[in-house]
Amino acid sequence: MSRERESIGVIGTGYVGLVTAAGFAELGHDVHCVDIDAAKVQRLRDGEVPIYEPGLADVIAANRERLHFSTELAGALEGARLLFVAVGTPPTYSGDADLAAIYAVVDALPKPSRNGHAIVMKSTVPCGTGVAIQRRFGEQGKESFGYVSCPEFLKEGAAVEDFRHPNRVVIGDDGGWAGDAVAALYEPLGSPVVRTDISSAEMVKLASNAFLSTKISFINEIANVCEAVGADVGEVARGMGLDERIGPHFLRPGIGFGGSCFPKDVAALKQLAGNSGYHFQLLTAVIEVNELQKRRVVAKLQKHLGSIVGKRVALLGLAFKPHTDDMREASSLVLAARLLADGAAVRAYDPVAEEQARQLMPRGVEFSASALGALDGANAAVLVTEWSEFCELDWDAVAQRMTGRLIVDGRNALDPEAVRRAGLSYEGIGRR
Repeated sequence: MSRERESIGVIGTGYVGLVTAAGFAELGHDVHCVDIDAAKVQRLRDGEVPIYEPGLADVIAANRERLHFSTELAGALEGARLLFVAVGTPPTYSGDADLAAIYAVVDALPKPSRNGHAIVMKSTVPCGTGVAIQRRFGEQGKESFGYVSCPEFLKEGAAVEDFRHPNRVVIGDDGGWAGDAVAALYEPLGSPVVRTDISSAEMVKLASNAFLSTKISFINEIANVCEAVGADVGEVARGMGLDERIGPHFLRPGIGFGGSCFPKDVAALKQLAGNSGYHFQLLTAVIEVNELQKRRVVAKLQKHLGSIVGKRVALLGLAFKPHTDDMREASSLVLAARLLADGAAVRAYDPVAEEQARQLMPRGVEFSASALGALDGANAAVLVTEWSEFCELDWDAVAQRMTGRLIVDGRNALDPEAVRRAGLSYEGIGRR
């Protein structure tokens, strides 16, 4: 429990905003949540959580009396001195972050009736955004608003625990009460706090995600070389990860990264550098490797099946990672589109992401109600998302359902020997 009860505003009730709101409510604060989507607000008022995030519904239910949901921004401003902004900043066609929602919030904020209000930026924004917003506040006569950059590092699928136990809290400000107030909010969590300037705080988030994306693309390249020379990437990654300078995290090869953060933030940092006159060559390669990795699955299928025209391929998992229903930049989207374009029939199953997937998957994808249902009559199956239920499949039952024998393990999550004992052919990523 925090030492003093604060009244907080959270603007935007997506993955970041809703977890942040629930977390602060659990710490004992009153939280006023604002969203322009009236239907979503009503669902939240009715006790329905519109996103899938393990543990989130329980936290919201347990702290319901401290959570208030509205479409009215002015009400949140009256009730809270700190307004956490957690709206979307999707990439534009140029690769820049789309800040339209950010500036819509800035412009919609009424002039405060008293001093002592600040916005706290949780949305991922390019360096220089905070300075631009402060200038905009001045032009609108809202210069009394404070500004703090406090980037989020919540991992989808583990966001509740990440809020409770952050490995660091980054706070960027120009000095004054607002940065201290944000630091006080996070103090009960006992995590390291990085106090810095606004632009450096903005860069921390972009640089962190770009580096993790680089590790993923690097190990995917190593996996591809391992396939060519007969090495096993699992053993290679194990040997690399024991070096404390490298570490074992994010050294798991697969069919490419996705989600709402890594692709967007890598592109945004590359574009930011380009706009500043610097060509970030490394990130160009990271992006290219990631896109090609998603398409290598088709080559694996063709290696075993020959032409895939008329062949039935089962996709096990659709979300970009387990324990979430987020389909943004999911590898399954590219894979399904590529398979359909090459003449294959695609049947897919995901334990939680089907509703989101139906809105984004290309026309022609057939959805199944179970994993075994998706595998019925399949010539091949691809593990796209490493949900635990796929790792625990009865492979003898799978072999009886399938017409063909090929299992492509796109996440190196399955037991190759268990698959082979069932009479199936196993193909991993960089595995011998």
